[in-house]
Amino acid sequence: MTTSTEHKPAILGGNPAVTLPQEDALRWPLIDEHDEHAVLEILRSGELSLHPIVNKLEEAYKERTGRQHALTHNNGTSAILAGLHAMDIQPFDEVIVPSATWWSSVMPILHCGGVPVFAELEPDCLGLDPEDVERKITDKTKAIVIVHLFGMPSKMDELVAVAKKHNLKILEDASHAHGAMYKGAPIGSFGDVSVFSMQGNKLCPSGEGGILLCDNQEVLESAMRLGHYERLLGLESKNKYFAATGFGFKFRMAPMSAALAVSQLERMDERNEKRNANCIYLSKKLESLGIETFLAPEDVNRVYFEFLVRYDEKKAGLPIGDFVKGLQAEGAMVAAPRYPLLHQQPVFTHGVWSKIARLPATPENPIHTYDPTDLSLTTQGNGSLLKLPAFPNTDQELLDQYAIAFEKVLTHSNDIPRTDNSEVPS
Repeated sequence: MTTSTEHKPAILGGNPAVTLPQEDALRWPLIDEHDEHAVLEILRSGELSLHPIVNKLEEAYKERTGRQHALTHNNGTSAILAGLHAMDIQPFDEVIVPSATWWSSVMPILHCGGVPVFAELEPDCLGLDPEDVERKITDKTKAIVIVHLFGMPSKMDELVAVAKKHNLKILEDASHAHGAMYKGAPIGSFGDVSVFSMQGNKLCPSGEGGILLCDNQEVLESAMRLGHYERLLGLESKNKYFAATGFGFKFRMAPMSAALAVSQLERMDERNEKRNANCIYLSKKLESLGIETFLAPEDVNRVYFEFLVRYDEKKAGLPIGDFVKGLQAEGAMVAAPRYPLLHQQPVFTHGVWSKIARLPATPENPIHTYDPTDLSLTTQGNGSLLKLPAFPNTDQELLDQYAIAFEKVLTHSNDIPRTDNSEVPS
Protein backbone atom coordinates (compact mmCIF):
# COMPACT_ATOMS: atom_id res chain seq x y z
CA MET A 1 0.00 0.00 0.00
CA THR A 2 1.25 3.49 -0.72
CA THR A 3 2.39 5.82 2.00
CA SER A 4 -0.11 8.48 2.96
CA THR A 5 1.50 11.47 1.22
CA GLU A 6 2.49 9.96 -2.12
CA HIS A 7 -0.70 10.71 -4.00
CA LYS A 8 -3.14 13.59 -3.94
CA PRO A 9 -6.82 12.54 -3.79
CA ALA A 10 -8.58 12.70 -7.14
CA ILE A 11 -11.17 15.06 -5.69
CA LEU A 12 -8.30 17.52 -5.14
CA GLY A 13 -6.87 17.09 -8.61
CA GLY A 14 -4.86 13.90 -8.26
CA ASN A 15 -5.11 10.73 -10.32
CA PRO A 16 -7.83 8.21 -9.42
CA ALA A 17 -6.68 5.16 -7.53
CA VAL A 18 -9.10 2.73 -9.16
CA THR A 19 -8.14 2.41 -12.82
CA LEU A 20 -8.87 -1.24 -13.63
CA PRO A 21 -12.07 -2.11 -15.52
CA GLN A 22 -14.81 -3.13 -13.08
CA GLU A 23 -17.80 -4.26 -15.14
CA ASP A 24 -16.73 -7.89 -15.56
CA ALA A 25 -15.06 -8.06 -12.15
CA LEU A 26 -18.29 -7.04 -10.40
CA ARG A 27 -20.78 -8.75 -12.72
CA TRP A 28 -23.49 -10.81 -11.02
CA PRO A 29 -25.10 -13.24 -11.56
CA LEU A 30 -22.55 -15.33 -13.42
CA ILE A 31 -24.39 -17.20 -16.18
CA ASP A 32 -22.60 -19.76 -18.34
CA GLU A 33 -23.30 -22.65 -20.71
CA HIS A 34 -24.07 -24.95 -17.77
CA ASP A 35 -26.97 -22.68 -16.80
CA GLU A 36 -28.12 -22.29 -20.39
CA HIS A 37 -28.23 -26.04 -20.87
CA ALA A 38 -30.18 -26.54 -17.65
CA VAL A 39 -32.85 -24.02 -18.67
CA LEU A 40 -33.03 -25.20 -22.30
CA GLU A 41 -33.57 -28.78 -21.15
CA ILE A 42 -36.73 -27.70 -19.32
CA LEU A 43 -37.86 -25.46 -22.16
CA ARG A 44 -37.53 -28.25 -24.72
CA SER A 45 -39.33 -30.73 -22.47
CA GLY A 46 -42.51 -28.69 -22.74
CA GLU A 47 -43.16 -29.20 -19.00
CA LEU A 48 -43.13 -25.51 -18.19
CA SER A 49 -45.45 -25.44 -15.16
CA LEU A 50 -44.81 -28.73 -13.35
CA HIS A 51 -41.51 -30.59 -13.60
CA PRO A 52 -39.43 -32.86 -11.32
CA ILE A 53 -36.61 -30.27 -11.31
CA VAL A 54 -38.60 -28.36 -8.66
CA ASN A 55 -38.46 -31.37 -6.34
CA LYS A 56 -34.72 -31.71 -7.03
CA LEU A 57 -34.19 -28.15 -5.83
CA GLU A 58 -36.23 -28.81 -2.68
CA GLU A 59 -34.20 -31.93 -1.92
CA ALA A 60 -30.97 -30.00 -2.36
CA TYR A 61 -32.01 -27.36 0.17
CA LYS A 62 -33.20 -29.99 2.64
CA GLU A 63 -29.81 -31.66 2.38
CA ARG A 64 -27.92 -28.39 2.80
CA THR A 65 -29.90 -27.23 5.84
CA GLY A 66 -30.85 -30.53 7.48
CA ARG A 67 -34.55 -29.63 7.39
CA GLN A 68 -37.32 -32.20 7.06
CA HIS A 69 -39.43 -30.28 4.57
CA ALA A 70 -38.93 -27.81 1.74
CA LEU A 71 -41.48 -26.02 -0.44
CA THR A 72 -40.41 -23.86 -3.37
CA HIS A 73 -42.20 -20.59 -4.14
CA ASN A 74 -42.31 -18.14 -7.01
CA ASN A 75 -40.35 -15.63 -4.88
CA GLY A 76 -39.09 -15.11 -1.37
CA THR A 77 -41.90 -12.70 -0.54
CA SER A 78 -44.60 -15.31 -1.13
CA ALA A 79 -42.56 -17.83 0.88
CA ILE A 80 -42.52 -15.40 3.80
CA LEU A 81 -46.27 -14.85 3.54
CA ALA A 82 -46.80 -18.61 3.45
CA GLY A 83 -44.53 -19.01 6.46
CA LEU A 84 -46.42 -16.44 8.50
CA HIS A 85 -49.71 -18.08 7.52
CA ALA A 86 -48.31 -21.49 8.48
CA MET A 87 -47.22 -20.11 11.87
CA ASP A 88 -50.86 -19.02 12.36
CA ILE A 89 -50.30 -15.29 12.63
CA GLN A 90 -53.76 -13.89 13.36
CA PRO A 91 -55.31 -10.40 13.40
CA PHE A 92 -53.80 -8.22 16.16
CA ASP A 93 -50.89 -10.64 16.75
CA GLU A 94 -47.66 -8.70 17.22
CA VAL A 95 -44.54 -9.77 15.35
CA ILE A 96 -41.17 -8.28 16.31
CA VAL A 97 -39.14 -7.26 13.26
CA PRO A 98 -36.07 -5.24 12.24
CA SER A 99 -36.42 -1.88 10.52
CA ALA A 100 -33.21 -2.10 8.46
CA THR A 101 -34.26 -4.79 6.02
CA TRP A 102 -36.01 -5.26 2.71
CA TRP A 103 -39.75 -4.70 3.00
CA SER A 104 -40.55 -8.36 2.25
CA SER A 105 -39.38 -9.30 5.74
CA VAL A 106 -42.18 -7.19 7.23
CA MET A 107 -45.00 -6.27 4.87
CA PRO A 108 -46.52 -9.79 4.52
CA ILE A 109 -47.33 -9.63 8.24
CA LEU A 110 -50.00 -7.09 7.37
CA HIS A 111 -51.76 -9.51 5.05
CA CYS A 112 -52.17 -11.88 7.98
CA GLY A 113 -53.69 -9.05 10.03
CA GLY A 114 -50.58 -8.93 12.21
CA VAL A 115 -48.91 -5.89 13.74
CA PRO A 116 -45.19 -5.37 13.06
CA VAL A 117 -43.28 -4.13 16.11
CA PHE A 118 -39.85 -2.73 15.25
CA ALA A 119 -36.87 -3.45 17.48
CA GLU A 120 -33.33 -2.08 17.47
CA LEU A 121 -30.43 -3.68 15.64
CA GLU A 122 -27.32 -4.62 17.57
CA PRO A 123 -24.09 -3.14 16.16
CA ASP A 124 -21.95 -6.29 15.87
CA CYS A 125 -23.90 -8.35 13.33
CA LEU A 126 -26.60 -5.87 12.25
CA GLY A 127 -29.24 -8.31 13.49
CA LEU A 128 -32.06 -7.82 15.97
CA ASP A 129 -30.83 -6.76 19.39
CA PRO A 130 -31.92 -9.60 21.72
CA GLU A 131 -32.28 -7.24 24.69
CA ASP A 132 -34.52 -4.82 22.80
CA VAL A 133 -36.53 -7.71 21.40
CA GLU A 134 -37.28 -8.82 24.94
CA ARG A 135 -38.24 -5.28 25.92
CA LYS A 136 -40.75 -5.15 23.04
CA ILE A 137 -42.57 -8.37 24.01
CA THR A 138 -46.16 -8.03 25.19
CA ASP A 139 -48.99 -10.47 25.80
CA LYS A 140 -49.90 -10.01 22.11
CA THR A 141 -46.48 -11.00 20.75
CA LYS A 142 -46.64 -14.15 18.66
CA ALA A 143 -43.40 -14.33 16.68
CA ILE A 144 -40.03 -12.82 15.74
CA VAL A 145 -38.69 -12.29 12.23
CA ILE A 146 -34.92 -12.73 12.27
CA VAL A 147 -33.01 -11.43 9.25
CA HIS A 148 -29.38 -12.33 8.54
CA LEU A 149 -28.67 -8.97 6.99
CA PHE A 150 -26.25 -8.85 4.05
CA GLY A 151 -25.06 -12.40 4.84
CA MET A 152 -23.97 -11.93 8.47
CA PRO A 153 -25.74 -14.38 10.82
CA SER A 154 -27.66 -12.75 13.65
CA LYS A 155 -27.00 -13.57 17.32
CA MET A 156 -28.97 -16.80 17.18
CA ASP A 157 -28.13 -18.19 20.62
CA GLU A 158 -29.56 -15.15 22.35
CA LEU A 159 -32.53 -14.71 20.01
CA VAL A 160 -33.54 -18.37 20.16
CA ALA A 161 -33.30 -18.22 23.96
CA VAL A 162 -35.63 -15.20 24.05
CA ALA A 163 -38.10 -16.96 21.76
CA LYS A 164 -38.10 -20.12 23.88
CA LYS A 165 -38.45 -18.16 27.12
CA HIS A 166 -41.56 -16.39 25.86
CA ASN A 167 -42.95 -19.21 23.71
CA LEU A 168 -42.56 -17.23 20.49
CA LYS A 169 -42.22 -18.61 16.98
CA ILE A 170 -39.33 -17.66 14.72
CA LEU A 171 -39.46 -16.89 11.03
CA GLU A 172 -35.86 -16.93 9.84
CA ASP A 173 -35.37 -14.78 6.76
CA ALA A 174 -32.15 -16.23 5.35
CA SER A 175 -32.51 -14.57 1.95
CA HIS A 176 -29.07 -12.94 2.15
CA ALA A 177 -27.26 -15.86 3.72
CA HIS A 178 -27.15 -18.87 1.39
CA GLY A 179 -24.29 -21.03 2.65
CA ALA A 180 -23.61 -19.21 5.92
CA MET A 181 -23.03 -21.13 9.16
CA TYR A 182 -23.58 -20.25 12.81
CA LYS A 183 -21.54 -22.28 15.32
CA GLY A 184 -21.56 -25.31 13.05
CA ALA A 185 -25.25 -25.13 12.13
CA PRO A 186 -26.38 -23.98 8.69
CA ILE A 187 -28.31 -20.75 8.42
CA GLY A 188 -31.83 -21.73 7.48
CA SER A 189 -31.97 -24.43 10.15
CA PHE A 190 -33.07 -22.26 13.09
CA GLY A 191 -36.58 -20.98 12.42
CA ASP A 192 -39.92 -22.65 12.95
CA VAL A 193 -40.06 -21.53 9.34
CA SER A 194 -36.98 -20.48 7.36
CA VAL A 195 -37.01 -18.77 3.98
CA PHE A 196 -34.45 -18.18 1.26
CA SER A 197 -34.96 -15.84 -1.69
CA MET A 198 -33.48 -16.73 -5.07
CA GLN A 199 -34.09 -13.37 -6.73
CA GLY A 200 -31.59 -12.47 -9.44
CA ASN A 201 -28.92 -10.83 -7.28
CA LYS A 202 -28.98 -13.40 -4.46
CA LEU A 203 -26.14 -15.86 -3.90
CA CYS A 204 -28.22 -18.63 -5.51
CA PRO A 205 -30.07 -16.72 -8.23
CA SER A 206 -32.96 -18.24 -10.15
CA GLY A 207 -34.29 -15.02 -11.67
CA GLU A 208 -37.24 -15.11 -9.30
CA GLY A 209 -37.82 -17.77 -6.69
CA GLY A 210 -37.92 -18.65 -3.03
CA ILE A 211 -38.04 -21.66 -0.75
CA LEU A 212 -39.70 -22.35 2.61
CA LEU A 213 -38.10 -24.81 5.03
CA CYS A 214 -39.48 -26.36 8.21
CA ASP A 215 -39.50 -29.57 10.27
CA ASN A 216 -43.22 -29.75 11.04
CA GLN A 217 -45.64 -31.56 8.72
CA GLU A 218 -48.57 -29.40 9.80
CA VAL A 219 -46.62 -26.24 9.00
CA LEU A 220 -45.69 -27.65 5.60
CA GLU A 221 -49.27 -28.54 4.75
CA SER A 222 -50.53 -25.17 5.90
CA ALA A 223 -48.10 -23.48 3.51
CA MET A 224 -49.25 -25.86 0.75
CA ARG A 225 -52.90 -24.97 1.39
CA LEU A 226 -52.16 -21.29 0.89
CA GLY A 227 -50.38 -21.45 -2.45
CA HIS A 228 -49.82 -25.00 -3.74
CA TYR A 229 -53.24 -26.50 -4.41
CA GLU A 230 -51.73 -28.98 -6.90
CA ARG A 231 -49.82 -30.75 -4.12
CA LEU A 232 -52.75 -31.24 -1.77
CA LEU A 233 -54.15 -34.35 -3.47
CA GLY A 234 -50.99 -36.22 -2.59
CA LEU A 235 -51.46 -35.70 1.16
CA GLU A 236 -52.87 -38.26 3.57
CA SER A 237 -54.48 -35.67 5.85
CA LYS A 238 -57.79 -33.88 5.41
CA ASN A 239 -55.93 -31.08 3.67
CA LYS A 240 -56.26 -33.07 0.44
CA TYR A 241 -59.93 -32.05 0.36
CA PHE A 242 -58.87 -28.45 -0.35
CA ALA A 243 -57.18 -29.44 -3.63
CA ALA A 244 -60.00 -28.03 -5.76
CA THR A 245 -59.59 -24.53 -4.31
CA GLY A 246 -56.50 -24.17 -2.16
CA PHE A 247 -56.61 -21.07 0.01
CA GLY A 248 -56.59 -18.55 -2.78
CA PHE A 249 -52.99 -18.08 -3.91
CA LYS A 250 -50.76 -19.68 -6.53
CA PHE A 251 -47.17 -19.63 -5.36
CA ARG A 252 -45.49 -22.48 -7.23
CA MET A 253 -42.07 -21.95 -8.75
CA ALA A 254 -41.54 -22.03 -12.52
CA PRO A 255 -39.45 -25.08 -13.53
CA MET A 256 -37.09 -22.97 -15.66
CA SER A 257 -36.33 -20.87 -12.60
CA ALA A 258 -35.80 -24.02 -10.55
CA ALA A 259 -33.44 -25.39 -13.18
CA LEU A 260 -31.35 -22.23 -13.04
CA ALA A 261 -31.31 -22.41 -9.23
CA VAL A 262 -30.16 -26.05 -9.25
CA SER A 263 -27.40 -25.17 -11.70
CA GLN A 264 -26.30 -22.16 -9.67
CA LEU A 265 -26.44 -24.09 -6.40
CA GLU A 266 -23.92 -26.59 -7.75
CA ARG A 267 -21.34 -23.77 -8.01
CA MET A 268 -22.51 -21.62 -5.10
CA ASP A 269 -20.03 -22.82 -2.48
CA GLU A 270 -17.08 -22.23 -4.79
CA ARG A 271 -18.35 -18.77 -5.70
CA ASN A 272 -19.09 -17.91 -2.08
CA GLU A 273 -15.54 -18.90 -1.21
CA LYS A 274 -14.15 -16.49 -3.82
CA ARG A 275 -16.41 -13.64 -2.66
CA ASN A 276 -15.47 -14.30 0.95
CA ALA A 277 -11.76 -14.36 0.20
CA ASN A 278 -11.96 -11.08 -1.72
CA CYS A 279 -14.08 -9.27 0.87
CA ILE A 280 -11.99 -10.54 3.79
CA TYR A 281 -8.77 -9.53 2.02
CA LEU A 282 -10.02 -5.98 1.51
CA SER A 283 -11.63 -5.91 4.98
CA LYS A 284 -8.30 -6.50 6.67
CA LYS A 285 -6.75 -3.62 4.76
CA LEU A 286 -9.66 -1.32 5.61
CA GLU A 287 -9.62 -2.35 9.28
CA SER A 288 -6.02 -1.13 9.46
CA LEU A 289 -7.32 2.27 8.32
CA GLY A 290 -9.99 2.43 11.03
CA ILE A 291 -12.95 1.21 8.94
CA GLU A 292 -15.17 -1.38 10.64
CA THR A 293 -15.90 -4.25 8.23
CA PHE A 294 -17.97 -6.79 10.20
CA LEU A 295 -15.45 -9.60 9.97
CA ALA A 296 -17.11 -12.70 11.41
CA PRO A 297 -16.02 -14.28 14.70
CA GLU A 298 -14.27 -17.64 14.52
CA ASP A 299 -17.39 -19.70 15.19
CA VAL A 300 -19.43 -18.00 12.45
CA ASN A 301 -19.00 -18.35 8.70
CA ARG A 302 -20.65 -15.35 7.08
CA VAL A 303 -21.23 -14.81 3.37
CA TYR A 304 -21.29 -11.59 1.38
CA PHE A 305 -24.60 -10.98 -0.32
CA GLU A 306 -23.46 -7.40 0.04
CA PHE A 307 -20.28 -5.89 1.48
CA LEU A 308 -21.15 -3.25 4.08
CA VAL A 309 -18.63 -1.32 6.16
CA ARG A 310 -19.01 1.23 8.94
CA TYR A 311 -17.38 4.66 8.80
CA ASP A 312 -16.77 6.61 12.00
CA GLU A 313 -17.37 10.19 10.96
CA LYS A 314 -16.36 11.61 14.35
CA LYS A 315 -13.08 9.74 14.34
CA ALA A 316 -12.18 10.63 10.75
CA GLY A 317 -13.41 14.23 10.94
CA LEU A 318 -14.85 14.18 7.42
CA PRO A 319 -18.65 14.07 6.95
CA ILE A 320 -19.72 10.75 5.50
CA GLY A 321 -21.26 12.33 2.39
CA ASP A 322 -18.02 14.11 1.56
CA PHE A 323 -16.04 10.96 2.34
CA VAL A 324 -18.07 9.02 -0.22
CA LYS A 325 -17.67 11.77 -2.82
CA GLY A 326 -13.93 11.51 -2.32
CA LEU A 327 -14.03 7.74 -2.80
CA GLN A 328 -16.23 8.02 -5.86
CA ALA A 329 -13.79 10.50 -7.37
CA GLU A 330 -11.14 7.79 -6.93
CA GLY A 331 -13.25 5.45 -9.04
CA ALA A 332 -14.53 3.36 -6.12
CA MET A 333 -18.13 2.19 -6.42
CA VAL A 334 -19.25 3.14 -2.93
CA ALA A 335 -22.77 4.20 -1.95
CA ALA A 336 -25.33 4.28 0.84
CA PRO A 337 -26.99 1.02 1.98
CA ARG A 338 -29.86 -0.06 -0.24
CA TYR A 339 -32.56 -0.24 2.45
CA PRO A 340 -34.36 2.78 3.89
CA LEU A 341 -35.52 2.20 7.46
CA LEU A 342 -39.02 0.76 7.37
CA HIS A 343 -40.31 2.36 10.57
CA GLN A 344 -39.80 5.75 8.89
CA GLN A 345 -41.80 4.92 5.76
CA PRO A 346 -45.21 6.52 5.09
CA VAL A 347 -46.97 3.16 5.00
CA PHE A 348 -46.36 3.00 8.75
CA THR A 349 -46.07 6.62 9.86
CA HIS A 350 -49.26 7.64 8.01
CA GLY A 351 -51.35 4.73 9.25
CA VAL A 352 -51.75 3.03 5.87
CA TRP A 353 -50.52 -0.26 7.33
CA SER A 354 -53.71 -0.81 9.36
CA LYS A 355 -55.81 -0.53 6.21
CA ILE A 356 -53.65 -3.15 4.50
CA ALA A 357 -54.01 -5.35 7.60
CA ARG A 358 -57.78 -4.69 7.65
CA LEU A 359 -57.61 -3.81 11.30
CA PRO A 360 -60.30 -1.40 12.54
CA ALA A 361 -57.95 1.40 13.49
CA THR A 362 -59.29 4.90 14.13
CA PRO A 363 -57.63 8.09 15.36
CA GLU A 364 -59.18 7.34 18.74
CA ASN A 365 -58.10 3.67 18.65
CA PRO A 366 -54.90 3.49 16.56
CA ILE A 367 -53.94 -0.03 17.75
CA HIS A 368 -50.25 0.73 17.21
CA THR A 369 -48.42 3.89 16.18
CA TYR A 370 -45.07 4.29 14.47
CA ASP A 371 -42.74 7.18 15.24
CA PRO A 372 -39.98 7.86 12.69
CA THR A 373 -37.77 9.14 15.51
CA ASP A 374 -37.84 5.75 17.28
CA LEU A 375 -34.96 3.28 17.09
CA SER A 376 -32.23 5.85 17.60
CA LEU A 377 -29.46 3.24 17.62
CA THR A 378 -30.64 1.68 14.36
CA THR A 379 -31.02 5.10 12.74
CA GLN A 380 -27.58 6.23 13.86
CA GLY A 381 -25.97 2.94 12.88
CA ASN A 382 -27.61 2.84 9.46
CA GLY A 383 -26.34 6.34 8.75
CA SER A 384 -22.76 5.20 9.26
CA LEU A 385 -22.87 2.30 6.79
CA LEU A 386 -21.39 2.28 3.32
CA LYS A 387 -21.92 -0.31 0.59
CA LEU A 388 -19.00 -1.58 -1.46
CA PRO A 389 -19.14 -4.08 -4.30
CA ALA A 390 -19.10 -7.71 -3.13
CA PHE A 391 -16.29 -8.47 -5.63
CA PRO A 392 -17.64 -11.80 -6.92
CA ASN A 393 -15.14 -12.16 -9.75
CA THR A 394 -12.24 -9.89 -8.85
CA ASP A 395 -8.48 -10.28 -8.67
CA GLN A 396 -6.26 -8.85 -5.95
CA GLU A 397 -5.05 -5.85 -7.94
CA LEU A 398 -8.49 -4.24 -8.01
CA LEU A 399 -8.88 -4.85 -4.27
CA ASP A 400 -5.54 -3.16 -3.65
CA GLN A 401 -6.69 -0.16 -5.69
CA TYR A 402 -9.80 0.13 -3.53
CA ALA A 403 -7.64 0.04 -0.41
CA ILE A 404 -5.45 2.82 -1.84
CA ALA A 405 -8.56 4.89 -2.59
CA PHE A 406 -9.68 4.65 1.04
CA GLU A 407 -6.19 5.46 2.29
CA LYS A 408 -5.84 8.54 0.07
CA VAL A 409 -9.17 10.03 1.13
CA LEU A 410 -8.70 9.25 4.83
CA THR A 411 -5.16 10.57 4.90
CA HIS A 412 -6.18 13.86 3.30
CA SER A 413 -9.56 14.15 5.02
CA ASN A 414 -8.70 17.57 6.42
CA ASP A 415 -8.10 18.92 2.91
CA ILE A 416 -11.24 17.61 1.25
CA PRO A 417 -13.92 20.29 0.85
CA ARG A 418 -17.06 20.11 2.98
CA THR A 419 -20.47 20.55 1.41
CA ASP A 420 -23.72 21.70 2.95
CA ASN A 421 -25.36 18.37 2.16
CA SER A 422 -23.65 15.49 3.95
CA GLU A 423 -26.05 12.78 2.74
CA VAL A 424 -24.36 9.79 1.16
CA PRO A 425 -24.63 10.02 -2.64
CA SER A 426 -25.99 6.98 -4.44
